[in-house]
Amino acid sequence: MIRTLLCLGIALTGLAANAEETPKPSIPLEKIQAFADAFEQIRSSYVNEVSDEDLLNSAIRGMLSELDPHSAYLPPADFDDIREDTRGEFGGLGIEVARDNGLLRIVTPLDGTPADEAGLRPGDLITQIDDTPVMGMDLGNAIEMLRGPVDTEVVLQIQRGAEELDIKITRALIQITSVRSQFIEDRYVWLRISQFQDNTGPEALDKLNKLNNEQPIEGVILDLRNNPGGVLNAAVDVVNLFVDEGVVVSTTPRDPEQTIELRAQPSDFNFDEVPLVVLINEGSASASEIVAGAVQDMRRGVVMGTTSFGKGSVQTILPMIDQGALKLTTALYFTPDGRSIQNNGIVPDIRVQQGTLNVDESRLAFRERDLTNRLDNPNEPLDESEESTNALTENDFQLAEALNMLKGISLVK
Repeated sequence: MIRTLLCLGIALTGLAANAEETPKPSIPLEKIQAFADAFEQIRSSYVNEVSDEDLLNSAIRGMLSELDPHSAYLPPADFDDIREDTRGEFGGLGIEVARDNGLLRIVTPLDGTPADEAGLRPGDLITQIDDTPVMGMDLGNAIEMLRGPVDTEVVLQIQRGAEELDIKITRALIQITSVRSQFIEDRYVWLRISQFQDNTGPEALDKLNKLNNEQPIEGVILDLRNNPGGVLNAAVDVVNLFVDEGVVVSTTPRDPEQTIELRAQPSDFNFDEVPLVVLINEGSASASEIVAGAVQDMRRGVVMGTTSFGKGSVQTILPMIDQGALKLTTALYFTPDGRSIQNNGIVPDIRVQQGTLNVDESRLAFRERDLTNRLDNPNEPLDESEESTNALTENDFQLAEALNMLKGISLVK
């Protein structure tokens, strides 16, 4: 299954309750009559017979498709899917997509999924699904075409810059591991969050505590690259691992008086003073940007990498009487300093493009130790061990630079 961008926080709010809170302007009866007239003309005169249910579902989708790229109608099956997503298990390809000029733009492939293994990248445009062009297709219909039974294949036509690719992918049951961690070097931890799910905060804390029990942690790299977002409260929980107070994010709906601030809470965690580097890239969206923006505004750590995706809107899930739901953009979110991330994204403190380091092996190291009749060190025997390379950083230039920065912060601190 391919999913639309995850909402920052899922609020299961009844429509009737909302209607009582704010008086609504009167419904334009002429337009309602025009809609009823169009509905009757289509059902009676269209060349092919279309069921009333399909017509009405299409009408709802049409209303939402004209609003913004992230608002959508979720039929009952899709509503069930999005609830499964926040629990970390679903079927499909494992990519986040958004509408872009009638096509599907890949926000990011999720770690370890068929899409990731097939080499799909953030920014790729899906122009065709099997033999069907995507241009102008309803987002919900496109997603339905991308879904299918586990172990079945789908061919995506991808536009990547000037290059056009046909990529065959086998659908699978996707089980997302939200949090991974390990010592990248002695005392320095790599904490990877691939998606913000309900239990991401407690899981991250548990992993940090276990590593800290092995040896005291002197620095953390929080890797949010290609993290498409997820549950808002999980993002706040992760920030709370590293700070004890302050506004993490605020959400402002149409009525500014209903602005909500989510704050860090005092805790007994022992990571509030640990040096922190946050890694982001163009695939870091939504809740990832909340975390990076909070760390940046609170001056709690250094943000490195490339500018993030720029999704600064909040989607609320509003259940409907047909057991489906509306995924509706209801607010914008702001960083602790009041910055909106919408479109602009989070600009890293230190920009580091991904690449490879080419070592000039033609320059042979020649030192005192290589001279004939050298004097021995009076205090320590000669250290003949070679400098080791870390498997994580060997082919990941951004991560290697983040580790260098973390060591520098730790040494100065």
